[in-house]
Amino acid sequence: MGPRFYALVLYGLLLLMGASSVLAQSEMEEVLDEEDLEEIGRQLENPLTSLWSLTFQENLSFLKGDLLDGTEVANKAFFQPALPVPVGRDKVFIARPVFPLVTSPVLDGQGWASSHTTGFGDIQLLAALGPNRSDGVVWGAGGTFKFPTAKEDELGSGKYQAGPSFLFFYLGKQWTLGTLVQHWWSYAGDDDRPETSQTDIQYVVRRRIPGAWSIGMGPTIIIDWEAGGDNRLTFPIGLGITKTVRWGNTPIKLRLEPQYSLIRPDGIGAEWNIRIQVTPVISSPFGGS
Repeated sequence: MGPRFYALVLYGLLLLMGASSVLAQSEMEEVLDEEDLEEIGRQLENPLTSLWSLTFQENLSFLKGDLLDGTEVANKAFFQPALPVPVGRDKVFIARPVFPLVTSPVLDGQGWASSHTTGFGDIQLLAALGPNRSDGVVWGAGGTFKFPTAKEDELGSGKYQAGPSFLFFYLGKQWTLGTLVQHWWSYAGDDDRPETSQTDIQYVVRRRIPGAWSIGMGPTIIIDWEAGGDNRLTFPIGLGITKTVRWGNTPIKLRLEPQYSLIRPDGIGAEWNIRIQVTPVISSPFGGS
């Protein structure tokens, strides 16, 4: 893995973003001003927003641990479309898949990281239902799933996994506060791979700044219940900047957020993670954008 890999990832994200932008621009005629962009940026913080969007997210992680000789680099590039569907008069349903491209260290026979492998990871799917609200208290509940689509052991679990999901957010004029909790248990898959039980807790604290800016963080706490006590918890914090802009007449949310893990697994864990996120809004057939 080297600079060429990251250049290809970035180039692919830009191509996809450009294609989606052209599609959305052809369907959006109203000229967006700064106030519109501020409101769109605020709504995109809501996991149950009625806006349709395509998120491209790059996570460049710097790993440390007892199994590593120095610092290793890992990478996860996500494509995450969000295409919510209104249900009745006041509810919204979302099925949000995550398609990952992963680069991960490979452990040798003695358990030490000796090389890297890159490929498609395990697809995730979040399905949730909740009230269709653009401000105030927003909540939702549903299920979450993982599918063993990774071709290499280092890139996935080899297990079918499922469990509950829950979200609770406060969307104010100045602040967005909230959490999205997902838990997965393995129930089928490769019998030679270990069982899984994992909880992800994404917590969001962001404050809006005039000019369609916001500052804050949205990292994910990871609890691996099958791991030993010193390898169970990853607890990151972060501080990032977000700007909602328009390309032509397509709203696009841009984010840069460095994250640092206060607690990480002793074996292998991310000390730093650099997150870059590009989210163009596309036209919804239900009139949500």
